[in-house]
Amino acid sequence: MASLPHLPMAQTAVDRDYLQRDNPELFDELWENPATRVLPIYNGRVLLGDHDHPTMQRLRLLDVESVPSAQLRVYLGKTVISTDAEPAGTPVVLAVLSTNSALALEPNEANWHEVRKSGKGLEDRDANLYAMAHALANFHSSHRHCPNCGQPTVIEQGGWSRRCFADGKQVFPRTDPAIIVAVTDAQDRILLGSQGVWEENRWSVLAGFVEAGESLTSAVIREVGEEAGVIVDSVEYLGSQSWPFPYSLMVGFHARLDETIADQQIVPDGIEIEKVRWFTKAEIADGYSTGALILPGRITIARGLIEHWYGGPLDG
Repeated sequence: MASLPHLPMAQTAVDRDYLQRDNPELFDELWENPATRVLPIYNGRVLLGDHDHPTMQRLRLLDVESVPSAQLRVYLGKTVISTDAEPAGTPVVLAVLSTNSALALEPNEANWHEVRKSGKGLEDRDANLYAMAHALANFHSSHRHCPNCGQPTVIEQGGWSRRCFADGKQVFPRTDPAIIVAVTDAQDRILLGSQGVWEENRWSVLAGFVEAGESLTSAVIREVGEEAGVIVDSVEYLGSQSWPFPYSLMVGFHARLDETIADQQIVPDGIEIEKVRWFTKAEIADGYSTGALILPGRITIARGLIEHWYGGPLDG
């Protein structure tokens, strides 16, 4: 199989401008620059701009005067893609807002969106910004104290690290690798599972975190065996993208059911996966077009893996 053609959170759409992170005047200079834009985040949610594209959304970026206060700010870098609102080279700052600041900016909570629950995707520039911003917001939320001694930490490097007050230990944003895999059989069916907390008709490919001392290929074989009870081989890497919930890197694969093992029966583990079954392309197309089948959102690598196996975009 060829690699995945396009993953929205895998594109390079922002110059991270890392040399500026140690500039002591960084935020003063950014705030004096009329081109600087702010991406506000409130409880993991963002504001979306007006955009009439049928399958894509756009983040709402604001000028600095519109966001006077924030719990923390992080310099994300400069955009390398132009839009009709912001040219390439626009500096962007993440602003993590308190409830009071967020509702002062946008009082209608319905206008604060959790992007991953939407059926639409994000344009490349905004998917890149969103992945960075969400992961960094989660990092700062969970690393206010030193993991070594428990003392408070202070923000450094434009928001890209924290340092312990007591022992000087520097802490950087972490990334947790996870595999996600499209499993197929000799009849070119795809194996999908459903978690018990999902809607009755929501299905996705299998996934799981890489464990200590484990290779990516071994993680694929182990996770499929644990969650679906079958053995796979011919594990092939297809692509990867950030998944900042809270700070994962999803590494996508295709694997085939090991046909040398007779009569393999799929069995869900009953813990993470409640249901598992094989789907044909016709069943996917019919179920999705009628609404009888809910598939992963367009910003996910899971959707990319399914559509890669299907042979093109699924509309509906």
